[in-house]
Amino acid sequence: MPKRISTARGREFGAGLRAAIAGADLTARAAADIVDWDEAKVSNMVNGKGGATQLEVAVLLGVCRVNAEEVAHLLSLYGETHIRGWWQQHGRCSPIRLRTVVEHLKVATTLISWHTHLVPLFLQSTDYLREVLRASSTAPADELTERVQAQLAMQASVRRNVKCMYFIHEFALHLRVGGAEVHLGQLLHLLFMANRPNVTIRIVPAVHGAHAGLAGPFTQLTFAKYESLVWVQTENSSLLAEAKDAINGYETVVRALKEQSLDEAESTALITRLYEALQPARDKAATMETRSTEPFPPPA
Repeated sequence: MPKRISTARGREFGAGLRAAIAGADLTARAAADIVDWDEAKVSNMVNGKGGATQLEVAVLLGVCRVNAEEVAHLLSLYGETHIRGWWQQHGRCSPIRLRTVVEHLKVATTLISWHTHLVPLFLQSTDYLREVLRASSTAPADELTERVQAQLAMQASVRRNVKCMYFIHEFALHLRVGGAEVHLGQLLHLLFMANRPNVTIRIVPAVHGAHAGLAGPFTQLTFAKYESLVWVQTENSSLLAEAKDAINGYETVVRALKEQSLDEAESTALITRLYEALQPARDKAATMETRSTEPFPPPA
């Protein structure tokens, strides 16, 4: 079955309109009756097919008592629902919740993620995630707890039946994010995640030197009903690439990473070796810390 022609903007607009109608405790037919539309017109709107003026959309949102910020957002999308590709510029830093990304994660069927120097977001332990956010120079410190919860919710939005493949550079396994406990905890979390039947973890060895993923991290999502897209996150923006030639380019990178990375068993073995090698160092550090806090023996 061919994929439905739609865009990320159109899907977000349709989802927002459906939420507005549901939030007003209305059915599509009841909403249509109030604004004197055919029910089919409401259906076309929520499915991104257009068929109404921006003023008519504003009237419908008003009937549903949508707050002003959401009205402004949906009206700004309505005239652009046909545009493929979406560069969302966030200002000083990304918002606490990445609405568009979360909504697409909820309906994805496959997820492929690559990172050059960190563990990908969807594989991060809570402590690791917190330390990554704490290191940010742009995100407000008083938002740390809320941002941690938002990113954990983003992880949870990836359903257990979604086929996930993660490529991680070996350097990311050695990077100390937080202390020894956080580092070991993250490696153990990777081993735990690797046991899930829907998760594949592949490590790109450092000995390969230059590789296909040098341009930076990205996440590719595919869907049952829609064409795939690629999400690229920067310090203060999100890019959703949807053009077919752009997606083809990223798929070329994924094929190259598959060729250059260790297989699943070799990758798990590498993580295990590193975890086991770091344990004695952690235990030694803990012993030294304990000794440093012990009282001096009394004089003879």
